[in-house]
Amino acid sequence: MEIRQPIHSEHARTLDTEGLRRHFLVQDLFVADQATLTYSQIDRIIVGGILPVTKPVTFSAELGKHTGTDYFLQRRELGLINIGGDARVTVDGTVYDVAAREALYVGQGAKELSFASVNAAQPAKLYFNCAPAHTSYPTRKVTQAEASPETLGSAETSNRRTIYKYLVPDVLPTCQLLMGLTQLEPGSLWNTMPCHTHDRRMEVYFYFDMSEQAVVFHLMGEPTQTRHLVVRNEQAVINPSWSMHSGVGTQAYTFIWGMVGENQVFKDMDHVPMTALR
Repeated sequence: MEIRQPIHSEHARTLDTEGLRRHFLVQDLFVADQATLTYSQIDRIIVGGILPVTKPVTFSAELGKHTGTDYFLQRRELGLINIGGDARVTVDGTVYDVAAREALYVGQGAKELSFASVNAAQPAKLYFNCAPAHTSYPTRKVTQAEASPETLGSAETSNRRTIYKYLVPDVLPTCQLLMGLTQLEPGSLWNTMPCHTHDRRMEVYFYFDMSEQAVVFHLMGEPTQTRHLVVRNEQAVINPSWSMHSGVGTQAYTFIWGMVGENQVFKDMDHVPMTALR
């Protein structure tokens, strides 16, 4: 498990390209037959990927050593979204079949987790966020049809997109974790523009559905001190609560967003006027 320390906004202003990438960009999320985990001390979110190919991937009891608990989810909840082939996830003996663009919420207290691909030739790719939790809510699968959709933007502003809210209070209860998926329509390139911040929550963006030659220019930083990261397919960006988060791609793409913090009000945002950006 890689550990990332918090970065103050004034410190972030001084970072060069490599410094920004080292602190905020998460690369190499999917490694065959392994789980990768990046622990950010910003609201103590854990970001990771699971790629079972030739064998199931399990969360061993040793993972609890990283969180100072008897087992990994003793005081945590987890949400995952599958971006690959069909998956079979076993949580304390109960099997959940999770297809592409489906999510699974795993409640606090789950001890034994196993992740397998139904077909090794088309392996599952399970992107997950994990956050501290205070209450045990039921483990549940959420299909894209069950997610709460919202279509925003227009072709004229190159940001026509549909937001699928999988793990939100309108769909199911969680302690603090919110997760969803935003899909841009062909020809649309901008996400989350006009941009915003939310001091109550940090957020992680995970970009995918991109060709090898495509990139997203992810904008971050204070609105009057903007910076950017060049992000490629299946990479994630950690956005502190003081940072705006928006991006533009060289072609359409999809991204998964995950938030943890003080509240679960999706529309609790501090919008930034376009005239204020610098």
